[in-house]
Amino acid sequence: MSVRVRYAPSPTGLQHIGGVRTALFNYFYAKANGGSFILRIEDTDRERYNDESLQDLYDTLQWLGIPWDEGPGKGDFGPYQQSERFDLYQEYAQKLLDDGKAYYCFCSAERLEEVREEQKKNKSKNQGYDRHCRDIDPAEALKRKEAGESCVIRLKVPMEGKTTFHDEVMGDITRKNADVSPDPVIVKTDGFPTYHLANVIDDHMMEITHIMRAQEWIPSGPLHVLLYEAFGWTPPKYCHLPLVMGKDGSKLSKRHGSTSLVDFRKAGYLPEAIINYISLLGWSFDDSREFFSKEDLEKLFSMEKINKAPAVFDYKKLEWFNGQYIRMRSKESLLELLIPILQKDGVVSDPMTEEETAILDGAFPLVQERLKFTTDVSETIRFLYKDIESYTVEDALPKKMELSQIPGILDAAVEILGDFDKRTQEENEQVFYDRSQEMGLKMGQIMQPVRVAVTGTKMSPPLFESIALLGLDKAVQRIETLKEQIIKTLGSDQ
Repeated sequence: MSVRVRYAPSPTGLQHIGGVRTALFNYFYAKANGGSFILRIEDTDRERYNDESLQDLYDTLQWLGIPWDEGPGKGDFGPYQQSERFDLYQEYAQKLLDDGKAYYCFCSAERLEEVREEQKKNKSKNQGYDRHCRDIDPAEALKRKEAGESCVIRLKVPMEGKTTFHDEVMGDITRKNADVSPDPVIVKTDGFPTYHLANVIDDHMMEITHIMRAQEWIPSGPLHVLLYEAFGWTPPKYCHLPLVMGKDGSKLSKRHGSTSLVDFRKAGYLPEAIINYISLLGWSFDDSREFFSKEDLEKLFSMEKINKAPAVFDYKKLEWFNGQYIRMRSKESLLELLIPILQKDGVVSDPMTEEETAILDGAFPLVQERLKFTTDVSETIRFLYKDIESYTVEDALPKKMELSQIPGILDAAVEILGDFDKRTQEENEQVFYDRSQEMGLKMGQIMQPVRVAVTGTKMSPPLFESIALLGLDKAVQRIETLKEQIIKTLGSDQ
């Protein structure tokens, strides 16, 4: 039997880490087993649906390079948007009514709220719908519906016995039927199916073989199995994926930081870093290997290596992965990402001039070695293109030093930079080190104010390479400018 898996998001919000992890696991499992990856849009929640979320889904999969074999636009089991499958759900809901497996419920929202309040007051063990309409004669119920009385359709959940389903990761999972949601709504008053009914019908009709979804859906498992049984269908195999947690042990959420893929994209992450890291959230090939390309995972991914335990999302680890993948990029492919950022930030012109291109070409090795995010590029090399209008004096002040010491350090730097172009980098480092010893200072205490003078920031490519790229004359001019600003600051403080 050919593997058929699906990613079936609801377009009611932006794609987040947990959803993308589900999409990747399904995609890689399909590819590793020569199967099909199906994209289905579960858009029956019309109140929360929005077009922006749907577009974000498409944009996210495209950015990650995850194509679907079947889904909107292609495939033989469509339509792949639930809102276009309305008649199918009506047909199968009617079948459950005809077989006595479901019934019309006429309870108003007010009555249901009264039932809930009463159950809370009495601390009832089994809270939920009280099955008030379960035993209404079907013929009478049909008359009331045809007369225009508002109603929903509820599934008749067995009131005794147990339901068991097998999970490929968790093993057998059993729930008492009394603990399953009591006669849940499967068709709403507007005629649209609820998630449970549409989900089961679609998975069956699209011949889904494996359902891979987060462990938070385990409580829905018995209900879905009961629906399969009510229709007389065989359920797919289930595989519930470990939850993604923050470092504090709670479920990953916005309070831990960005969780939406669009935020990571805007922050300058690469798709290959996202794919590699997210694929390791709950899956591991062995105890040592960390780096996997998309092509690697398409061959190596297996359900047997999915973990039971929750996965912890480590933002620092993802940041590290991103830096590593930036360094793995070819010069051409990385520049394709960096140049638009430099143009957007007004660092270079569009199109770039020959001089701007030459500067970037010279700076590229230093930039690639130091970037954590592609969006850092503008602040990293802006000093090569733009004059520094004013300095933040505090940045030039090393710890445990007085501002009055800095002009002398800058004078010393100008003096020893005189033969900068005649020396190797190692020789320049030695000269600066020797002078720092003569002045009774640490090397960093000399380097920090010079770095700030030359680049405008404490964080930049290596200082001597920066001076070489900028040119000695400009570097000395900036050192003098910073010294003058510090002297003015000292004068105004007296």
